[in-house]
Amino acid sequence: MSEVVALHPSPDNLTAPDPTLVLLTVEETARRLRIGRTTCFRLVISGDIESVTVGRLRRVPVDAISAFVAKLRRPPMAA
Repeated sequence: MSEVVALHPSPDNLTAPDPTLVLLTVEETARRLRIGRTTCFRLVISGDIESVTVGRLRRVPVDAISAFVAKLRRPPMAA
């Protein structure tokens, strides 16, 4: 007998990332990295994830996500 599994729609399933966006909110960045919002804010504030200020808003350039992941993938340098 085959089993049927119902998928519950979530905000992540309903909307695919818009490839035309140049700047993302910290929340959008967290969703793309699949990390928590608070963790993402900490990474932005520490400078680990590049961000820019637009007026009073904090935004993350889309290419900063790839740069952050690339940094994570590099082996640590020997001291």
